[in-house]
Amino acid sequence: MTTAQTPAPVVTAEDLERRLTPPAALRPWITEIAHIPTVHPGSAAFTHIPQAVTSIVLRTEESGRRDAWVLGPRTRATYSSPDTAAGCTRIRLAPGASRSLLGIAAAELTDRIAVLSDLPGPVADLADRLLELDPDEVAPFLEAVLPQRLSEDSVRRDHRRLLDSAVAAMDTAGPVTALAANLAVSERQLRNLFAAGIGVSPKHYARIARVRQVLAAAGNTPWSHVATASGYYDQSHMTADFRSLMGVPPTAYFRGDLPAPSPCQPLTRL
Repeated sequence: MTTAQTPAPVVTAEDLERRLTPPAALRPWITEIAHIPTVHPGSAAFTHIPQAVTSIVLRTEESGRRDAWVLGPRTRATYSSPDTAAGCTRIRLAPGASRSLLGIAAAELTDRIAVLSDLPGPVADLADRLLELDPDEVAPFLEAVLPQRLSEDSVRRDHRRLLDSAVAAMDTAGPVTALAANLAVSERQLRNLFAAGIGVSPKHYARIARVRQVLAAAGNTPWSHVATASGYYDQSHMTADFRSLMGVPPTAYFRGDLPAPSPCQPLTRL
């Protein structure tokens, strides 16, 4: 029986984050605010693991240049090496909040990076002001100005609540058919809700969640046990899914045998 080896020192962007739970007034739309300190060229390659989340990224280069981007849901891992000394603050949006804050569905941002000020939502008007703030000032500023700028009808609020329930039930509901039945919606409605509010299908959301469980569980545990605990049929199923989303099988990843870094993803004009 093969055993999941203790992880090699693979560095992910999330490992470097200092995370802050946002104030209660922001939690319907923002789940987390995180800061990554300045990272210099020559550092080890970074793994950006798949994540079914849309984030506003406030990037500050050591030279003083500042940019505000929107990073859409990432369906597969990417690998990169920093070429400029820079740090950033990430504002992670709650499921269903993309339309209210950014003015577009999350699906339009999947695997894309856009300039925040290009988007039609109310947060775009705050881009310049956000770039003037220190990381610890972002949450108080948004708490003071954002709720008053948002306008949501009852349908949009209901969709956000339904998505919250769907995400919370993903681990126990089984197939998408069962999840839809538990939420009293059709499978088509559920897929449309995930596309608009999260940016990926329920099936791919579950795949990302399982791979992230494998990443968290690696250690002195048999791979077959990791597979079962993470919701896979068996070890071969886990290996195939991990390779599909991470670019290499689990054994290679945890040895530090990673794909070569690729250039930064180009900006998308929406």
